[in-house]
Amino acid sequence: MLKFTWRPSARDDLAQIIAYISRESATAARYMKRVLEMAVLPAAEHPYLYRESDRIPGLREIVAHPNYLILYRITDTAIDVVSVVHTRREFPSP
Repeated sequence: MLKFTWRPSARDDLAQIIAYISRESATAARYMKRVLEMAVLPAAEHPYLYRESDRIPGLREIVAHPNYLILYRITDTAIDVVSVVHTRREFPSP
């Protein structure tokens, strides 16, 4: 089983998403945070479970929610979570 490493960019993305949602509902924000953080858990045991990104070479995409994708890469020792992206926003450059 691989461990998870959340890059600062991914933590920032998550914090911005949660802050935005919390303007309307703190309960919804807590729920979404849990959904997004738990979405990566299956990758610990099955790192190749999710498809390779067509948008950013070298990364894989988890559809964590209809509105959010989690981008990650597999290293020898960890799942490196790179970014959390709203599906209607511009994707980060590779």
